Amino acid sequence: MSQFLMPSLGSDMTSGTLVEQSIAPGQSFKRGDVIAAVETQKGVIEVEVFEDGTLDRWLVDLGTEVPVGMPLALIAQEGDPKPEIPPEPKPPEPPDLPEVPFEPIPEPDTPPDITPPPPDTQPPVEIVTPPPQAIESPGQTTLPPPQATRPRITPAARRLARESGLDLARHAPKDRQVLNRKQVECMVATSEKTRDGPAAKPDAGTEMRKAIAAAMSRSKKEIPHYYLAHQVDLTAAEAFLTKVNADRAPEDRLLMGALAARAIALALKKYPEFNGHHDGMGFHPVDRVHLGIAIHLRTGGLVAPALFDADSRNVDDLMTALSDLVTRVRAGRFKARELTDATITLTSLGARGIDQVTGVIYPPQVAIVGMGTPRLQPMVHDGQVTPRLSAALTLAADHRVSDGHRGALFLKAIDAKLQEPETL
Repeated sequence: MSQFLMPSLGSDMTSGTLVEQSIAPGQSFKRGDVIAAVETQKGVIEVEVFEDGTLDRWLVDLGTEVPVGMPLALIAQEGDPKPEIPPEPKPPEPPDLPEVPFEPIPEPDTPPDITPPPPDTQPPVEIVTPPPQAIESPGQTTLPPPQATRPRITPAARRLARESGLDLARHAPKDRQVLNRKQVECMVATSEKTRDGPAAKPDAGTEMRKAIAAAMSRSKKEIPHYYLAHQVDLTAAEAFLTKVNADRAPEDRLLMGALAARAIALALKKYPEFNGHHDGMGFHPVDRVHLGIAIHLRTGGLVAPALFDADSRNVDDLMTALSDLVTRVRAGRFKARELTDATITLTSLGARGIDQVTGVIYPPQVAIVGMGTPRLQPMVHDGQVTPRLSAALTLAADHRVSDGHRGALFLKAIDAKLQEPETL
């Protein structure tokens, strides 16, 4: 019998609320099945199991907030002995007591005198308590109540105050100064500003915003970033997309993001120091590329769930997985591994018309690639200045793991892959 614990679904997560029990007690499951759904600061996340077994019982009720690492359920594996239920103990039998002979109490010869005492004939005594007297402290005098004084004000100023609803009793000066119209105008302006309150501020206190703030603050404090940028010619990639999408239905068409994801995944095979996690003690490279995709949520904030095994998928498969991921995330449903297992992230603000985006590394990752909006720009091609479709490709990387020289080679490798889109 083993415990199924509340997993950590992000570096900033401390607890989660159990909102769905996907497996009933006594039901069997296999590795990778969804056992529960947990609500966190980032939304509702489906939690998977990493072993085969049978759910013995749930330990917490729905709606319970559970700290990370605390047990949610008990899991029985094949071969586990069934728990023996001990028989209910029988109540103990009363001990044998010796028999005590009964002896009657003899009656007295003379009955006792039970005559009541004579009544009290004395009249009741009335106790008179004198009323309390007020005690005056030496030198204490009683002051008459203050009399309301009418503020001194010019007729024009009084008319303005009345029309503006200004309470002169609150705003009149204490030194009996005569108020004029200009002074009343200032009082009216101050009163309206106070009544309206401070200017509205953006809602920065949501749980999602707090989670992003915690992760990004940690990133900038712990990770020594360095930044690179490179302009990539996307003319060949755009021509390839136009050709392959000509006979496809809209829902089956490829996007530039799928080509970029595939190019990054392949380039990482040659530069593995950008693919993995740093735990504060050292870097741990990961063999497979789990590419995080930064997705903006319509309700505000963003998440970066992973496209698993991006290095072993073709472009069409990546496009299908990307569409499914965006749909599920914007509906507020994603899996725990998608938030915790990304090894590098791609962020793009191309849909917003931004020329360049420089990301902040999401810990414990060690790199993030950014892509701006493709635009027609004059570029030198085959010795001629011609309009070419290009976009800014950026890299933010962890200086504990790599340096600018390797980062530049990594960006150039992505560029080279995008120049031959038919090989992706």
